[in-house]
Amino acid sequence: MTEALAEAAQTKPGSSASAEERSLARSRNILIALVFFGTILNYVDRQVLSLLKPTIEVAYGWGDAEFAHFAAMSQLAAAGALLFVGLLIDRFGVRLAYGAAVVIWSMAGMAHAFAANVTQFVTARVILVAAESVNTPAAVKAAAQYLPIRQRSMALGIVNTAPNLGNIIAPLTVIPFAVIYGWQAAFIVTGALGFIWIVLWIVGTRRLSPLPRAANASSEKLSFREAARDRTTWAIAGAKAITDMFWWFFTFWLPDLFHKVFSLSQEQLVGPTALAFSLAALGALSGGSLFPALLARGRSVNSARKLAMLTFALIVVPVPLALSASSPWVAAAIIGMGLFAHQGFSTNIFGFAADAIPASRVATVMAIGAIAGNVAGFGIQEATGQLLTGGYGYAPLFWGAACAYLLALGWIHLLVPKIIAEDESVV
Repeated sequence: MTEALAEAAQTKPGSSASAEERSLARSRNILIALVFFGTILNYVDRQVLSLLKPTIEVAYGWGDAEFAHFAAMSQLAAAGALLFVGLLIDRFGVRLAYGAAVVIWSMAGMAHAFAANVTQFVTARVILVAAESVNTPAAVKAAAQYLPIRQRSMALGIVNTAPNLGNIIAPLTVIPFAVIYGWQAAFIVTGALGFIWIVLWIVGTRRLSPLPRAANASSEKLSFREAARDRTTWAIAGAKAITDMFWWFFTFWLPDLFHKVFSLSQEQLVGPTALAFSLAALGALSGGSLFPALLARGRSVNSARKLAMLTFALIVVPVPLALSASSPWVAAAIIGMGLFAHQGFSTNIFGFAADAIPASRVATVMAIGAIAGNVAGFGIQEATGQLLTGGYGYAPLFWGAACAYLLALGWIHLLVPKIIAEDESVV
């Protein structure tokens, strides 16, 4: 409850305070919904390319090595943009920075359809990926700035389901649409949806007010050096690098895996892909609900956060069994549980950052983490291309994923033996 709300509660018990509280709750719910749908758009736009890979390969004459290199360059572009993204969000605020980013990535998505050559296509992709890199730092900043601790983790869990829903919605809509109207139309329509969202964003966030911990954040001096000196920053960055590389691998190569390993056509791979990402969405919700449930049982923030991470790290261990599965549906279920675990673990990394990093620099720290994740993603994309063209297949990548999350949790515990939230005393 803000100081103004406390005063209202004293002067008009039960009336003014409850009206203020309802208004505040409504504004927070609208914020969560808008970030949720913005993140869905983010992932639908980025999935269009991988879903239409066979068609675009024919149009531009690409093979696996070229496609892997193109994917790696996209990751590198995102990492480069993130050098500035966090500071820009912390400096100009979530409303302006996130809104501007959606406009830019929507225009860039539509520009893919009008590319006359590979250079123009790559340019549009680099701009789209750079603008889309705003999404995660902005989402965590919004949670840290506007949501209390007991709502924050669940909200981040809800938002973190959006990438998976985007990955489900995209194959179910983009592939049939592209078959009927052509691949260029798919880029135009998905990009145009961003302009509908921006109108809702402008209207829906105009009455937001920050929490007391963040009320003066905009006036505080932003310091990249201060963030770099904090061990928590590097705990987050290391964990993101270790785990995100496998998220990027599965997100980008899963349709191709079903095509190569199980000989599924572009239309046939829709169902297994949707199943895998449906399970991932459930993982994000579980990641958001497990932490507050553990808090409610009397555990500290440190114990609840790390126990939640350990749970998800163990769930991902059997993922290599997917490669010896008897059918693509069994493989999708096993991979889906791995993605379930990733999203649960990732939601707790976001919550860890939102709780323990000062609100004035949380976007900067999340941008550093995202840089680490994207640089690792760059490496895994290049490695995937080399492994596939060298005849090694997907097995080394799956075994790496099985170990990665336990390693990431060990890294976090090494650097931050005890997580202490800034507002841990707030109920």
